[in-house]
Amino acid sequence: MENPTIGITSDLRQALDCAHQHALLHLDSLDQTSVAATADLETLRAQIYKPLAQQRLAPEQVIEELVRDVGGGLLGSAGGRFFGWVIGGVLPAAMAADWLTSAWQQNAAMYACSPAASVVEETVGGWLKEILGLPSAASFALVSGCQMAHVTCLAAARHALLAKRGWDVEAEGLFGAPPIRILSSSERHGSFERAVRMLGFGHARIKLLPVDAQGRLVAEALSAELEKEPTAPTIVLLQAGDINIGAYDSFATLIPIARRHEAWVHVDGAFGLWAAASPRMKHLVAGVEQADSWATDGHKWLNVPFDSGFAFVADSESHRASLAIRAAYLTHATEARDQVEWNPEWSRRSRCFPAYAALRQLGRDGLAEVVERCCRHAHSLVMGIGALPGAEVLWEPTINQGLVRFLNPMSGAVEADHDRWTDEVIAKILTTGEAFFGGTTWHGRRAMRISVCNWRTSESDVARVVEAVARVLK
Repeated sequence: MENPTIGITSDLRQALDCAHQHALLHLDSLDQTSVAATADLETLRAQIYKPLAQQRLAPEQVIEELVRDVGGGLLGSAGGRFFGWVIGGVLPAAMAADWLTSAWQQNAAMYACSPAASVVEETVGGWLKEILGLPSAASFALVSGCQMAHVTCLAAARHALLAKRGWDVEAEGLFGAPPIRILSSSERHGSFERAVRMLGFGHARIKLLPVDAQGRLVAEALSAELEKEPTAPTIVLLQAGDINIGAYDSFATLIPIARRHEAWVHVDGAFGLWAAASPRMKHLVAGVEQADSWATDGHKWLNVPFDSGFAFVADSESHRASLAIRAAYLTHATEARDQVEWNPEWSRRSRCFPAYAALRQLGRDGLAEVVERCCRHAHSLVMGIGALPGAEVLWEPTINQGLVRFLNPMSGAVEADHDRWTDEVIAKILTTGEAFFGGTTWHGRRAMRISVCNWRTSESDVARVVEAVARVLK
């Protein structure tokens, strides 16, 4: 019988060397290649799809052909001129640790599966609570992203609110349970709504409340809505940086209002919670520590590879009760931390290692500098592009998010014409390959969203992109 280990060292070395070379080539060429994809769907399908071969292929050949076949279909989201959605890059230490994570192949489910992964995750959670200014006693979970951080936190909220009313939701489910109302602002992110659906609340239970001119939930509206059913179990979602303009709700004002009605306050801080890491920006999250739970991403401002989100819950008992699992065949730790007790996953990637490496590479000062630098570049981009003929600023950034609109030059143009023209200009910018932006609708008008989250973005990137947009508008 063939021994599958024969030649494994040689195959592995060749495959890793090949991947290493292509990774460096990709990263080194980001300044010279298109930020947008250059191949269309038909081309990519023709390149990538092929009948699955009957016989094995050499690992190095697989990697070489993979790199070749995805050509034209990769975005330059790892580089400094990518400003779509809210996507960070990857710090060198985080990338290297992520490669080691695959090599080590540790299941970060329990201490018994990988003692090192358990302790590293425990350390990361402690560091993050310090950096973000959250209660030291809060429990935490390292999850795949802010989407699952919402699910984790809202599962704890569901347990706590229903347990107070004598209902064991983990045993009985939601059939016949007291209905939980959910209050949020009109600017909530879709990932929160999706978490509500996944947990069985139903998105019809969400009541959207108005915001002020700064995008903040109106205190009087929240108070009035709570008063309609003063004893109803309630979840209140607040924003730490909304997706369009980076608006922050007034935590110091709103959380005490929710507290008076014993509502659970959850904070969506996918990127905005990281303002706490900056001495210059931390005033934006004043009072956020009074909430009950918090969700944020690591693959945004911490600049670690994708598959990184963080959930924090002040009521650790409700957190654990909502997710903990026991089985006779498992080796449960008595003193160490079993990660499966705190997150929705069982077998899971050791995403703690890249986060640990990123935090150690940056330190407190480095993380603050990344946050502040991104905010500075976002402001320069928005104001630079907005000052060009045919452009206007819709939202001047207070953090790392801003909006620009493009005006149709034809005589008698109306709002619908400006909307179409804005989308056309965004598409033209993408075809230049010089930058990547996305569109959005804000207050009924189409706009180009500008989001800066990448540690690699530089002043020269900003200048280069403003010049590229100027050429498009000419």
